[in-house]
Amino acid sequence: MGVNDDKPGRWKADIARSVDAYNDWFMRFAPKAYRETRVKTTEQVEAALESTANLTNIAPALLRANPSVVQILRMCTAPPIARDRLIGLAKVSSSLVHSMEGDEHRLPPQMPNVEVDAQLARIGDIILRLADRDIFTWLDDGHKITIEEVHRAATVVADRLCGAVADPIIRNAQEARQLAAMRHWLEARKYKFIGPGEGTRFDAMRPGTFCFRLNVPVDQGKGNRKINIPVDVAIMPLAARAGDLPLLIEAKSAGDFTNVNKRRKEEATKVGQLRHTYGAKIRYVLFLGGYFDSGYLGYEAAEGIDWVWEHRIDELAEFGLQA
Repeated sequence: MGVNDDKPGRWKADIARSVDAYNDWFMRFAPKAYRETRVKTTEQVEAALESTANLTNIAPALLRANPSVVQILRMCTAPPIARDRLIGLAKVSSSLVHSMEGDEHRLPPQMPNVEVDAQLARIGDIILRLADRDIFTWLDDGHKITIEEVHRAATVVADRLCGAVADPIIRNAQEARQLAAMRHWLEARKYKFIGPGEGTRFDAMRPGTFCFRLNVPVDQGKGNRKINIPVDVAIMPLAARAGDLPLLIEAKSAGDFTNVNKRRKEEATKVGQLRHTYGAKIRYVLFLGGYFDSGYLGYEAAEGIDWVWEHRIDELAEFGLQA
């Protein structure tokens, strides 16, 4: 018997409780996160405006020296334009813009400098042509710019950026809260946390230990090649015996029903790889908080994936984790 996957009669009540708990947390956390993000983002926009002489100098040299500014500049237009829209309008390489806005904020090293500069010039031309004159009022009449005008414009652009920036912050904070709740629960039952950098191996964990964000090797199916898949929590039960594998838990949170149903195949793919590699002895469950409807739950149950709700965290004990 499962813990929750085989009890559809109580799914509806659990969904309601989970949604209420997430909304309560969101109302307490999200405004603070948004305010902090907005202040930081406004400062970033002001720095970008300063580097471009308040949008009067979007030259290739400037973009070359500050690749990350492109994302901010896209929000300075009327209407704000998406990344792919900028690529199409400026007729530039998608790899150029994606590299500039990527994690490393750099120019593609394989592109010749002359070609890069020509494309950067076209990007600058498009931004300037589409710049929102209602907030960058000095672009039309060339009047002397005041500090107040720059700050006002930066605030508007920051608001445009904040939705995309704040969502990951909220999602990461919710995940951190979930992991903290599990750590508290486990340590109260005498489990020992193994921190990052201690060289933890999936198949060599000692009984009564747990760790976060552990890579688990799985067979890829081609030439016995293995790849690592990340798992949020790995727990070796106190009563584990030789040959036992740790319980693997994926922390999942969501602020709406739509996205979880778009991503529900991810867990099925992951558990399929784990079972293909380690057989039926591998145990993989979800730790759910937020918006997970019966469609999502039914899909996971059909894949043989069980779960624990945040609001009933003590059910972790039913997976053999009791003290």
